[in-house]
Amino acid sequence: MADCNHDCGSCGESCGERTAPMDFSVPMNSSSDVKKVIGVVSGKGGVGKSLVTSLLAIEMRKKGLKTAILDGDLTGPSIPRIFGIHEKAAGNAFGILPSESAAGTKIMSVNLILDNETDAVIWRGPVVAGVVKQFWTDVQWGDVDVMLVDMPPGTGDVPLTVYQSLPIDGIVIVASPQELVGMIVSKAVNMANEMDIPVFGLVENMAYYECPDCGRRHEIFGKSHLAELAEKFSIGLTAQIPIDPAMAEACDEGRLEAFENSYLSGMAEELAK
Repeated sequence: MADCNHDCGSCGESCGERTAPMDFSVPMNSSSDVKKVIGVVSGKGGVGKSLVTSLLAIEMRKKGLKTAILDGDLTGPSIPRIFGIHEKAAGNAFGILPSESAAGTKIMSVNLILDNETDAVIWRGPVVAGVVKQFWTDVQWGDVDVMLVDMPPGTGDVPLTVYQSLPIDGIVIVASPQELVGMIVSKAVNMANEMDIPVFGLVENMAYYECPDCGRRHEIFGKSHLAELAEKFSIGLTAQIPIDPAMAEACDEGRLEAFENSYLSGMAEELAK
């Protein structure tokens, strides 16, 4: 370009002479102080990403950390329901105020700003990506030790926007036991590597079902590949969550915070360090 000053760090143009990566990060709301951001991701939908996000936030809150959840899965938001939150988010001249769970976790989700929580989000990718960024720039999060981001599934436009726009310190990948998921996990790991973001942990959801009568564990969806995948990708933190009808009922009824379990307590303790 004729008027190029060769300062790529301050330039938003994508030209053949660029020597520095473009910066797509967006500023945090001026009323916010979020110290760490952890993304919870999956290579496909329906594996329990929102459950893992919620459990980690609950466990970290129990350990004395001020926690928050940014629900970035705009087309499938389930975080408010898991925490029993149905009232709309409020706001003032300085931005949007997040809702709070009974235990004090701050939450922002598209369901908290829609007229009806059952309304379908029929938006194109750029609009969805823009709203996710606004949850970072326009929400007054206040003082937060760790924010969990329930990421959109897959490796497409919206997850890319989150990776580039928010200061993600690392991610936790959620998978189910099926053989195919080995490939799906690879895609999620490879995207994180491309974005130079550490993979903190790997959670296998629906890992087994424990019979209440005989106590035996049944691998309903096939043999676990958790250990081999963790070794393959050098992921140090792993955890399993079983098929637990009582926990599913607690999520449906909005009382997961009161549900006694220790499925992710070890992982949360290590992440909290």
